[in-house]
Amino acid sequence: MRRLIVTGLVAALAMGALPFAAQAKASGHPAIPAAIFTDPPADKAHPARMEVLHIPSGGVEINGVAYLAGGAGVHPTVVLLHGLPGNEKNLDLAQAIRRAGWNVITFNYRGSWGSPGSFSFEGNLADAKAVLAYVRAPEHAKFLGVDTGKLVIAGHSMGGWVTGLTAAGDEALAGAVMISAADMGGRGAVPAAKPMIAKSMATDMETLANTSPEKMADEIIGFSPRLSFNADVAKGLSKKPVLIVTSDDGLAAMDDKLAAAVKADGGRVTNLHLTTDHSYSDKRIALEAAVIRWLQGLD
Repeated sequence: MRRLIVTGLVAALAMGALPFAAQAKASGHPAIPAAIFTDPPADKAHPARMEVLHIPSGGVEINGVAYLAGGAGVHPTVVLLHGLPGNEKNLDLAQAIRRAGWNVITFNYRGSWGSPGSFSFEGNLADAKAVLAYVRAPEHAKFLGVDTGKLVIAGHSMGGWVTGLTAAGDEALAGAVMISAADMGGRGAVPAAKPMIAKSMATDMETLANTSPEKMADEIIGFSPRLSFNADVAKGLSKKPVLIVTSDDGLAAMDDKLAAAVKADGGRVTNLHLTTDHSYSDKRIALEAAVIRWLQGLD
């Protein structure tokens, strides 16, 4: 009897999956990648693993974590950047990407979340370059199993800004993913903007070291619009595939403007808008699916 019950349950689950797949197909929505809900086969000889990293940047060693895919040989790799201050680190996205066969390198900028040094926006840009240099170094690429010819940078919010500027100047990257990218250099180039910018910087300061809202505002005013989503950034991004994901957080207009500029330069941009908040709180599966499908499309 127990065998019959189990057999019937399996059959029912299988039958229940058919209408779902048929409904997805009929609606025109692509199927959810298996990596969203299925663990990969275990490889005992070359298991998936996690490595703690200490990455030199700006005279200190910032903290990083590598989520490494199982299987022999090298793997395509995503360097994933968090925002300001980084309460949402998108580690569910990192795990899903790893299940899809990619490595994911995450890190905390100088002066954030326990990484030594002083936090600054231009420091963030330097840190991203340092992380890319670290994973490309032959000894690190070998140890981590990184396919340096298939290296993608991705970032959320402020990390999307770092991603855009970094990818624009790095022709060797295979692509870039910008999720609700916040153009820090487009926030205001006049001293009158300082009170408003400082107020927006004032939350979650306990996660940042050796800075203040006023200091951060001064830095933004000082580098705007030099370090914004300007024409040079659009031109640089036009040389590689780019995924731009937006939400209902007020940042979509600036990101759409960048996407249009990249397309005008002949770039390959994939746009996706999800009706959710800045953290994609109720669209995590949709976000993971979109990123994984795009990464798989690079093949």
